[in-house]
Amino acid sequence: MSSIADNIARIEKGLKQENGYQARLIAVTKTKPESLLLEAYEAGCKRFGENKVQEMVGKYEALPKDIEWHMIGHLQSNKVKYMAPFVSLIHSIDSFKLLKEVNKEAAKNNRVIDCLLQIFIASEETKFGLSPEEAEEILTAPELTSLQNIRIAGLMGMASNTENEEVIRAEFRGLKTLFESFKKFSSDQVQMRELSMGMSGDYLIAVEEGSTLVRVGSAIFGSR
Repeated sequence: MSSIADNIARIEKGLKQENGYQARLIAVTKTKPESLLLEAYEAGCKRFGENKVQEMVGKYEALPKDIEWHMIGHLQSNKVKYMAPFVSLIHSIDSFKLLKEVNKEAAKNNRVIDCLLQIFIASEETKFGLSPEEAEEILTAPELTSLQNIRIAGLMGMASNTENEEVIRAEFRGLKTLFESFKKFSSDQVQMRELSMGMSGDYLIAVEEGSTLVRVGSAIFGSR
């Protein structure tokens, strides 16, 4: 069985494109014990993604402080305050109300927190996310300029859970097109530079379609 270090090295190799462009790896560490996170850390992986705030806070307190913590799961407004002191990037902003809450808690911690708008691109109804129209409403809202403690740094999306690679590729390509079209809204609060798409089963397709961040769990840690 390959080690966590071997898996990370293999994935990192797959993230390098022929044109020199490289997506960055976020190890999805949800439900994994701290011992496995330390193995990944020692193998050089220092970006970890969690989908529950309480679990993230506990691991943040126990592990080295040069780890970048990414919130990749559905986020409730009342949990933002617990991670506001340290979270690097929130991938799952799906309402203006949530964005305002992040801004409020970031201000209390004297920080500017980078956020991604989560766009609904899949065919399943179970996934969260904004429509392109709802995302554009956020990006053009006059009130956005008053949110001095957040920065919308890009978009995140999850492709359909399907074996059909053409469907997955089309969904990622559509998100990349939207991402490029949103660059026209650039301001102090909006700087479209990150495109978070691709997980263990589809990250290679995502990288080919322009992802800058891939969220990989089982391909690193196994599905145990």
